[in-house]
Amino acid sequence: MDTTSKLALILNDPDLPGALKAIAQKVQNQERITFDEGVYLYEHAELGYLGTLANHIREQKHGDKTYFNRNFHLEPTNLCVYDCKFCSYSRLIKQKEEGWALTMEEMLDVVKKYDNEPVTEVHIVGGVLPQYDVAFYSALFSAIKKHRPELHVKALTPVEYHYIFKKAKIDYATGMKLMKEAGLESIPGGGAEIFHPEVRDLISKDKCTGEQWLAIHEEWHKLGMRSNATMLYGHIEKYEHRVDHMEQLRQLQDKTGGFQTFIPLKFRNQHNQMSNVPEVSVIEDLRNYAIARIYMDNFDHIKAYWAMISRQTAQLSLNFGVDDIDGTLDDTTKIYSMAGAEEQTPAMSTQDLVNLIKQVKRKPIERDTLYNVVTDYTDFVFEDEVKPQYYKLPVIN
Repeated sequence: MDTTSKLALILNDPDLPGALKAIAQKVQNQERITFDEGVYLYEHAELGYLGTLANHIREQKHGDKTYFNRNFHLEPTNLCVYDCKFCSYSRLIKQKEEGWALTMEEMLDVVKKYDNEPVTEVHIVGGVLPQYDVAFYSALFSAIKKHRPELHVKALTPVEYHYIFKKAKIDYATGMKLMKEAGLESIPGGGAEIFHPEVRDLISKDKCTGEQWLAIHEEWHKLGMRSNATMLYGHIEKYEHRVDHMEQLRQLQDKTGGFQTFIPLKFRNQHNQMSNVPEVSVIEDLRNYAIARIYMDNFDHIKAYWAMISRQTAQLSLNFGVDDIDGTLDDTTKIYSMAGAEEQTPAMSTQDLVNLIKQVKRKPIERDTLYNVVTDYTDFVFEDEVKPQYYKLPVIN
């Protein structure tokens, strides 16, 4: 049964509450749901209902296509001047014996490790340290582009940009222009957490505010450039905080059209200051993906990081509005594993990713960072493929 028929069954269900039927009608008519309706979905909608609506939207936008890309992570440091309560990754400067801080040369060595790999993107994000300033990152981006011009540089969150621009005494517009001129091509979605100050002040009070996060993305979009957005869910926030977060992103997207992907990030509770907060269930993960797909009507893509939620949950999410499962091919990222994600060494080859997608009857599409199709793997037959070698991060002693 196709998604249109499944949606019709819901609309013809005599036992479905009127409010849920009205939301389903809006989905059928491609109309926007309201803030109150978003909260209502969290409070009252069952998983099957949400999956039907979200999958209908997903297939209207993308059919069975499921995207991934060949990327690698460059994490300059896990030392940080900020003290986010949910973070298992970073270490304060006074804990430097537990961390790493790469030099420019060491960062370029990481990039060069992939010279013979068909990667299309380097994803740069990490902690915030004074020595990594505007001049440093400008030089890093320029050096990467000089070494490998076709490699897309997706780098740093507004948390880092707010810090380095403030330190340099320049405004956001000037700073983002400098970054673009240095070779920056897109911005990842991290650092958003939850925008509402009721929550943000408790979990990450000392870094950029929600308004500042949005303002930096807006300046980037004004330059004609693209970025992603995230939301950290499943900790101390309430449903209305989630919807408020998505509403602010939706409003900025109406204004600029610069966001590509919305990425709900699951709070993981190991090795951080919020370990007393229980993690939400896989059911809640799927409900959250589905509501995000329904609410974020002006976002083309909803992404689930398989490395954070497990391969099996990522497969399930493809029936709950998700059309992108990212593409980390090796274990260059430590952000998820250090927080207790199921994937402690998140490594998958292209063939692994393709098979993962095909197992749930979806079409695997390798994309570049801007969602241009690199290879359609729907009917692709693999020869034996060698997985990339791991690159161990140095640790400061």
